[in-house]
Amino acid sequence: MDQILRTDYNGTHVLVVGINYTPEHTGIAPYTTQACEYLAECGATVKVLTGIPHYPSWTVPAEFRRTLSSNEICNGVPVHRLRHFVPSSQTALKRGAYEASFALNLSLHMRNAPAAVVLAVVPSLLSAAYSSYLAQRQNARFVLWIQDLMAPGAIQSGITGGRRVAKVTKLVERWTLRRADRVIVLNEAFQRYVVSLGINPTAVAIQPNWTHVKDVPSNRDYNRAELGWKDGEIVALHSGNMGLKQGLENIVEAARLAALLGDVRVRFVLMGDGSQRHCLQTLGAAVSNLEFLPPANSEDYMKILKAADVLLVNERSTSIDMSLPSKLTSYFRAGRPIVAAAHSAGGTASEVRRSGAGQIVPPDAAEALLDAIVKIGANIHEASQMGVAARRYADNNLSKESALFSLGHLITGREA
Repeated sequence: MDQILRTDYNGTHVLVVGINYTPEHTGIAPYTTQACEYLAECGATVKVLTGIPHYPSWTVPAEFRRTLSSNEICNGVPVHRLRHFVPSSQTALKRGAYEASFALNLSLHMRNAPAAVVLAVVPSLLSAAYSSYLAQRQNARFVLWIQDLMAPGAIQSGITGGRRVAKVTKLVERWTLRRADRVIVLNEAFQRYVVSLGINPTAVAIQPNWTHVKDVPSNRDYNRAELGWKDGEIVALHSGNMGLKQGLENIVEAARLAALLGDVRVRFVLMGDGSQRHCLQTLGAAVSNLEFLPPANSEDYMKILKAADVLLVNERSTSIDMSLPSKLTSYFRAGRPIVAAAHSAGGTASEVRRSGAGQIVPPDAAEALLDAIVKIGANIHEASQMGVAARRYADNNLSKESALFSLGHLITGREA
């Protein structure tokens, strides 16, 4: 860390509750992990209560199948892992069991965890609600860090039964938010939603996520050859979770259209894992220009992003303000043009427009998605300009050091 951006948090006890943590290397886990490690490096006493590693594969690792809890030290931070239900497919009932099992195990194991600050990371709404009880019991500062909006997510994600539970989810969400001393959100859309629930605007702070993936030097031609990507073809890559809210059937359909046209040389690559991966592989089994890659390790991830011609974000048409894809920060750092199939009023579209790094097309419109990919991939000058804008945006707005410095003040209450 840059010494200039350090703050002395010596003597501050911070209890962090969130279901995702390292070794998960995509989604929310990297942000929670790096925030905890930063606080510890600045002298705070940090303890993490988290779940078992399960995202984005949504499977239970063998070493956690016979234990309800375990302890370990991760880069100097004590981590207490709690077993919970892990659904292989997503429905409202299964999501509820996922949340409730973690919150229940949390209540059984951590009734008297000492803390001056309790930080709850959302999603995992029920554990956040229990965290407010832990904070109240110890007269501790209670901070909510909102990475996903749960009630909008129940409606917008496409999860079976989501709309039926949205009202109850919203009640729990409002109740938990009102108990927080500080609410940290990612963007203006999240802020508007939180304030609409009756939360005092002065209690809500915007802190965007940062680029958590290390930049690495790479030989683009060599990496493309290693991946089997041919000269003359446009490689359009989507990385990250393959779940319901991504609506990746749209990308499969765009690949099918490109294959039917014949004269359009576009290779579509879906890299990652998730509850819908098997369904997508089945759906795209006969599509010759569609490729699936496993999740990349941290050393190779940025090299693969840089080797692509266009980086893809795809969201369901119903997804407006429920979340902000964490992959965007890595996309900007990779310096490649972005095509986002997303609602024009949503946070994803706003972020891409603000950066000048890509183009927005309507969600669930495979033909428009393909057309944007072909136009950008065929225009070297425009693609280069978008790539430069992406890197500039990452440098100017997504600095890890400055974000963690600001976040540390918001969490501990030592705000300027």
